[in-house]
Amino acid sequence: MPSKPAPIKKAAKKEPAKKEEKAPEPEPAPAPVPEPAPAEPAPAEAAPAPEAEAAPAEAPAAEEPKAPTPPPPAEPTSAPVDIFVEDKNDTSVTIIWSQPENIGPSGLDGYSIEICKDGTEDWKAITDLHKSSRYVIKNQTTGERLKIRVVAVNAGGRSPPLALPEPVLVKEVADRPKIRMPRFLRQRYVASVGDKINLTIPFTGKPKPVVTWTKDGQPLDKKRVNIRSTERDSILFIRSSEREDSGVYEMCLKVEDFEDKASLILQIVELPGPPASVKIVDTWGFNVALEWTPPVDNGNTDITGYTIQKADKKTGDWFTVLEHYHRLNATISDLIMGNTYKFRVFSENKCGISEDASVTKGEAKILKTGIEYKVDEYKEHDFTEPPKFTTSLNDRSTTVGYSTKLLCSVRGLPKPKIQWMKNQMIIGDDPKFRQICVQGICSLEIRKPGNFDGGVYSCKAINDHGEVVVSCKLEVKQPIVADADKK
Repeated sequence: MPSKPAPIKKAAKKEPAKKEEKAPEPEPAPAPVPEPAPAEPAPAEAAPAPEAEAAPAEAPAAEEPKAPTPPPPAEPTSAPVDIFVEDKNDTSVTIIWSQPENIGPSGLDGYSIEICKDGTEDWKAITDLHKSSRYVIKNQTTGERLKIRVVAVNAGGRSPPLALPEPVLVKEVADRPKIRMPRFLRQRYVASVGDKINLTIPFTGKPKPVVTWTKDGQPLDKKRVNIRSTERDSILFIRSSEREDSGVYEMCLKVEDFEDKASLILQIVELPGPPASVKIVDTWGFNVALEWTPPVDNGNTDITGYTIQKADKKTGDWFTVLEHYHRLNATISDLIMGNTYKFRVFSENKCGISEDASVTKGEAKILKTGIEYKVDEYKEHDFTEPPKFTTSLNDRSTTVGYSTKLLCSVRGLPKPKIQWMKNQMIIGDDPKFRQICVQGICSLEIRKPGNFDGGVYSCKAINDHGEVVVSCKLEVKQPIVADADKK
C-alpha cells in the first residue's frame, strides 16, 4: 500500500501549484470526501487526489486569470505635532517637535525645516531631509524675527506644515545673574605679605554677564590685580600680595537690566613692629616692675601678646621670662642679688613675633646691702575648749542575763576625764562594768545585768574649762517563759 500513494501525492502537489500561477483556484464543488483514513495526516495530504483526476474534465469551464491588484497610491503623513523652542542665543534657535500621529504605509523619510522673516511669506528650506525631531538653526542675525515651520516628507509627498504660533526673536534668553560666593570667602580672607592670591568666584546668568570689580568703591589697579572672567566664573589674581592690597573688593554682574553684587574682605598681614617704648618702673628686693606701650605698626592685624626677655650685664645672654603675655606691664621676679639686668620686649600677632624688640634704656641693679630678714611673730592659736558631747546617750532596754553597752562621744581640750554614774552614784572600778574611752568614743558595758541593774546611767566629762553630763535610762526585762516550760 505505501508504494502506490507516493506518486499520487507528487502529482497532486504540482497540479494546484500550476493553477495558482495561472488563475485563482475555483471554489471546489461539494464532493464526497473519502472517510477510510480521517485520523492520519498522510491521507489528509492525499485528499486533493480526486480533484487532480477531475481537473482535466473541468478545465474548459475555468475562468480566465485576472490581472494583479495595483498597490494603493502613496499618501503623505499627517502634520508633525508639539513644536516648541528649546533654546536660543544671539545667533541660533533650537527647536524640537514630535513625529506625526499618522504616518501611513509609505513611512517617513525625514523632515524639512523652513524659515522666513517676519512679515513675509518667502519660506526657504534650510537643510536637506532631517531625520531626528530636533534641529539647531544656526548663523542667524541677532535681533531678527523668524517664522519657523516643519514639514514631514515621504514617498507620498509633503505633509501639512506645523509652524510655531509666533515669530521667534533671535536673541539670548536673559537669565537673572547670581553670584555663588564660596563659603570661605563670606568672612574675612586673611593672607600674609608675599602670598599669591587666586580666588575663584562662580556665577550664573544668560547671556554672559558683564563682570566689573571695584576696591573700596574705586576701580582696580590693573598693575596689582588681575581679573579673568569666563562664562561661569571670575578669578581675582594677585601675584605677590602687599599690605596695600587689603580692602573690600566688590564684584558686580549685569545682564540687561538685572544685576547682582557681592563683596569680599581681603586682609594682608605681616609681622608687627616692636613696642613703642619700654621702661623700668621700680626695683625692690629681687623684683623689677616693667611697663611698655603697644607697637605703632601692628602688622595690619590684632596684637595677640608679648614676649619679655632679660639679660645679665656680665654675660649679655638673653633669656625668655614671659611668653604670650597679654598685659602692658609685668613684674620680673627671682633675680640674682648683686647682678645688673636689662630687659627687652617683642610684639606678637597671628603671623609671629616681631623681628626687632624694644630695650629698656636704664638698668636694674639688685643690691646686696640693706636686706634684713625679720621673722614675723607667730601667735599660736588657742585650741582649748570645754568638754562637749557630740553624741548623747540613748535610752535602752535589755533582758536579764544579756550584756549590753551604752555609747556616747565627747570632745574637748585638754582631754576631758570621764566618769560613769548609776543613779547619781559613781560606778568606779566595779568589775560588773567595763569602761572604755578611745579617741572621744566612750562606752560602758554592763555584763549580764540582773533585775537590780536597771536605772538612770550618766556620763560626766570634766576638764579645766568645765564639765558636762549626759544621761539615759536602762530597763532590764525578765525573759519570756513559754506555758509548757512553766508546767
